[in-house]
Amino acid sequence: MTCRRNAPRFLAATLATSLAALAPAFASDAIVDAQGDTVVVAPGHASLQKWLLPETAPSPADNVTTPERVALGKKLFFDPRLSGTGRSSCATCHLPERGWSDGYPKSIRFMGEVMTRASPTLVNTGYNTIQQWDGRSPTLEHQAANGMSATGSMNGGSEKPVTGVANIGRIKGYVDAFERAYPGEPLNVATLAKAISAFERSIVSRNSPFDRWVRGDATALTAEQVRGFRVFIDPAGGNCSVCHAPPNFTDNGFHNLGLMSFGEDNPDVGRFKQRPVALLKGAFKTPTLRDVALSAPYFHDGSARNLREVVDHYVTGGQVRSNLSPNMRPLALGPEDRAALVAFMEALTTPTEVFVYPVLPP
Repeated sequence: MTCRRNAPRFLAATLATSLAALAPAFASDAIVDAQGDTVVVAPGHASLQKWLLPETAPSPADNVTTPERVALGKKLFFDPRLSGTGRSSCATCHLPERGWSDGYPKSIRFMGEVMTRASPTLVNTGYNTIQQWDGRSPTLEHQAANGMSATGSMNGGSEKPVTGVANIGRIKGYVDAFERAYPGEPLNVATLAKAISAFERSIVSRNSPFDRWVRGDATALTAEQVRGFRVFIDPAGGNCSVCHAPPNFTDNGFHNLGLMSFGEDNPDVGRFKQRPVALLKGAFKTPTLRDVALSAPYFHDGSARNLREVVDHYVTGGQVRSNLSPNMRPLALGPEDRAALVAFMEALTTPTEVFVYPVLPP
């Protein structure tokens, strides 16, 4: 009888002791991140939900995404007849099997001509508020139209026998598809750009192991990957999220990272050419890290061959410091933290089915 009377008191004391033991562990999982938010590093926690993307990328009022527009844009994206030479397409520099980049340190076009920068990934570009490494395109539609211009990547070079718009306008299959997708609108550069942009907005990564862990699946990440996330968001650790911010792992800003290429004669000045502000000299747009494991090499100059080299560069705090971003500083990260960061970034890849290339109108 004595045991029964004391049982509730005993259980309450035991529970209190257990909670007290857990409290420090819970507190150690709380980090004030670069955005000033307290984040609890635990699967499904409410503080993590800011990392989840909307299901679809936003689209402008005059180019609302529809299946017909996406299907048309997909064909145009892979059709070399859209180029001035008839020998390249959007996919020349943005291949689905290479993380929607091209796998080269600097893009190659027109019979081996080397461009000045690496091809940026198109993954989640529809969520961006500004486009291209130097931000010269405010929208996807502007970027697509610019690529089809006389000096753009699709219509440049020494050979310009015809315009891509003229090529497409002579193909009945495209004329019919444009009428279905954009009824009453002319087939011109503007509608071509709209269709390509609609397709690009469909290239979405938002169901990676990290996303599933944020939604509450405790088994989606390994212990090492969770550690990598902690390092990623901790201002006293990697401080990565100060630029690779939620939800798309980019702040849509421009930063000089102190790459060796900025120390060369007549370096690429990046955003400075668009906005001549001293801090922007040598600054380039922060890319998303979603599906980043698929799009090596890295940085605008393709100088990092793999993610470990990316992490190692940030640990140095930049190699050329003449106009370094204020966000850059040396990092005190040991081998285990560096490996954990790489493991975390590898957990940002959304599993996808094999990409099916479109059948082009004859």
